[in-house]
Amino acid sequence: MTTSNICILISIVAYLFLVLIIGVVCARQNNSVDDFYLGGRKLGPLVTAMSAEASDMSSWLLMGLPGVAYLSGASEAVWTALGLAIGTYFNWLIVSKRLRNYSQKIDAITIPEFFSKRFGEKNKVIMAISAVVIIVFFVPYTASGFAACGKLFSTVFGLEYHLAMVLSALVIVGYTTIGGFLAASTTDFMQSIIMTVALIVILGFGTYSAGGFENVIANAQSLPGYFSLTESFDAATKTSTPFSLLSIFSLLAWGLGYFGMPHILLRFMAIGDSKQLKLSRRVATVWVVISLAIAVFIGFVGLAMTNNGTLEHLADSETIIISIANLLSKNGIVFALLAGVILAGILASTMSTADSQLLAASSGVSENIVGGLFKVKTSKKSAMIIARVTLLVISVVAVILAWDPNSSVFQIVSFAWAGFGAAFGPVVLCALFWKRANKYGAFTGMFVGGAMVFVWKYLIAPIGASNPELSFLNIYELLPAFLAGLIVIIVVSLLTKKPSQDIVDTFEEVKKMN
Repeated sequence: MTTSNICILISIVAYLFLVLIIGVVCARQNNSVDDFYLGGRKLGPLVTAMSAEASDMSSWLLMGLPGVAYLSGASEAVWTALGLAIGTYFNWLIVSKRLRNYSQKIDAITIPEFFSKRFGEKNKVIMAISAVVIIVFFVPYTASGFAACGKLFSTVFGLEYHLAMVLSALVIVGYTTIGGFLAASTTDFMQSIIMTVALIVILGFGTYSAGGFENVIANAQSLPGYFSLTESFDAATKTSTPFSLLSIFSLLAWGLGYFGMPHILLRFMAIGDSKQLKLSRRVATVWVVISLAIAVFIGFVGLAMTNNGTLEHLADSETIIISIANLLSKNGIVFALLAGVILAGILASTMSTADSQLLAASSGVSENIVGGLFKVKTSKKSAMIIARVTLLVISVVAVILAWDPNSSVFQIVSFAWAGFGAAFGPVVLCALFWKRANKYGAFTGMFVGGAMVFVWKYLIAPIGASNPELSFLNIYELLPAFLAGLIVIIVVSLLTKKPSQDIVDTFEEVKKMN
């Protein structure tokens, strides 16, 4: 192992040791299941903001988005980033405070429990269905995070993939199982800082290596369609292709996913004081906008470095930051340690999402299925044991799913994002803003939205992809599935019995709180 690799390893090991320490410290504050899954509703505004965004962005921010910009130019990357930025802002603006106050009013600590109590169901069908949705989409999502960690260690240190993946999973599972939601949120806050450092250092070093900002822009402008928002660059043919208005709306639709992301919505529910959400919103929005902009520009920088010979051509465009960090590590011990921090940032971005997903999936099983649907009564100590055992079992399943080193990470992320956005997003919005919405509409809307993701992805979109006359069907499945779920909730709610007066009264009380 080279000196630079040793320095990189030192930085990463130090980081992993630190998150485990945080898990142990936070464990002392877990006295109940409420503490384990929601941190006792005592998060501060900065931790709320940064942990929400760190758990949201995952390794997609440091690998996926720069890779898209490197390969095809500005159009796809910028419109996707813009959709995410808009979705982030409006989620904080219109959902966060209402969800925080409503969930506290009805004493709900998980998203399925919130749905169940908000719509006043007694048979817990909505709770069970939403818990199943969480498990279906989060277990493979978590597996993609484990796989990303395994590939990182395998690429940088030459470790065998399966060993690297399992070791990464053990660390993530370790601090999450020990410390619960508070540990996940606290480490996510720290991880957001490391991700920020990684982006800034890579941007500065990469731009310098590419010959300066002017050279990066000149290189981008010299390629047909690369720097355009209405055209896309084709790397294979070195030509441009039109980027349609439909494609733009399809990418902007990524922002709709935020309204249904359990691991983000839980942060809103966990803040100590709802009045502090305004500060959280500002911090989160500014960080997201700046981070997304830097990530896109790093893609431009990477291509400029490739074209001037500083960086070899990348067979996998998503390894831009890893490749630039390796180049940085060749400049001495200090820079090698800094490169280790950057690679720890990629690891952090993956871990910050995986830990939140594990908690959400675990709560779905232990709280909403075991305790809610089957009404298994347990003591406080037994409930904590069930919560931790459930988390471990889900982790084992995720490791099994991630066992194939050739498994696609980002296709799973995209699909899971659509699944949550379509199944939960319309229900969340109707639950918070429409008092006429009832349990029948919520149930059918959730089912139709989630099912439409599968139908559109695997049945309808392929028709558009193979038939030019029907190309408008080949769009991101989140948009049509979200609209279908929303329409069904409205129609079914209007055709069925009105909510009881108690539910309406609670809705009005929460409305006054906001």
